[in-house]
Amino acid sequence: MGATSSAKRPEGYLYYPGCALKGTGIAYEESLLALFRLLGVRLEELRDWNCCGATSYMSMDEQSSSLLAARNLGLARQMGGRDVVAPCSACYLALRKCNDYAARYPAFRDRVNGFLDSDMLPHQPAVRVRHPLELLYTEVRPERLRERAVRPWPGGPVACYYGCQAVRPYAEVDRAHNPTRMDELLQAAGVPTVDYPLKTKCCGATHAGTLHDVGLRLVTILLKEAARRGAQAMVVICPLCQLNLDAYQGEVRREEPSVPELPILYLPQALGWTLGASARSLGLQRGIAGGALLRRWFNARTEAEVHG
Repeated sequence: MGATSSAKRPEGYLYYPGCALKGTGIAYEESLLALFRLLGVRLEELRDWNCCGATSYMSMDEQSSSLLAARNLGLARQMGGRDVVAPCSACYLALRKCNDYAARYPAFRDRVNGFLDSDMLPHQPAVRVRHPLELLYTEVRPERLRERAVRPWPGGPVACYYGCQAVRPYAEVDRAHNPTRMDELLQAAGVPTVDYPLKTKCCGATHAGTLHDVGLRLVTILLKEAARRGAQAMVVICPLCQLNLDAYQGEVRREEPSVPELPILYLPQALGWTLGASARSLGLQRGIAGGALLRRWFNARTEAEVHG
């Protein structure tokens, strides 16, 4: 199978970046766009998109926060109703849940449709929401990555960390409790992975900013186990997971000096490198932890190319 199905090849997919990929998770956007260009998968950014509602607002008023997701889906219908690619796991879940609730609960659907009518946005038909991991696995497929890889992986084995929201509750991106698709994609591209049983254990999410001790403990557990399993880096598919595992390593090591410094890479960064993308186009200079290791791995011509 080619990079996209025949139905999608002429026009590609709509791309919903969400807030994080335009801010702290910019390396995720850079690497995803670079990888998809190499694979010939077209993305068109959703025009006038807004926050998906996956914030503290959801814990206070879930139905109102879902209207934010509903507006994005209405915009997607307005742009032709193509599948929407949502890289952030929280965004993916918020959009996917809005679709699900509208299909199952008439009162919720009526409220959403009334809101969309007031904004002059269409509310039929449903728009499919997809995570890049699922799209890469089912549309691009591991075999194509194996064929397109042009560089050997320069580093050591990685631990694939899936997090909670991409795989639960819908289990469409991958299996809910023992996902393997990220491992399979990386292995097909020549990136070795380790057996990592904590792959879906919570990273602490927003606890790092609210219940900091709790969040830090969860991050510590994940990093220690990855190192114990022989991983020299971790690969993630969520910007909040990346931020927690990357930004708090200095604090973790002050409490647990035995925890090594592990680079936290996005899946498209690792795949994009093997397919020939440059370190700069993949945003490899943006990480916090493991800069010296990344410079050795990716053999930058200058220190600034990878981490400067």
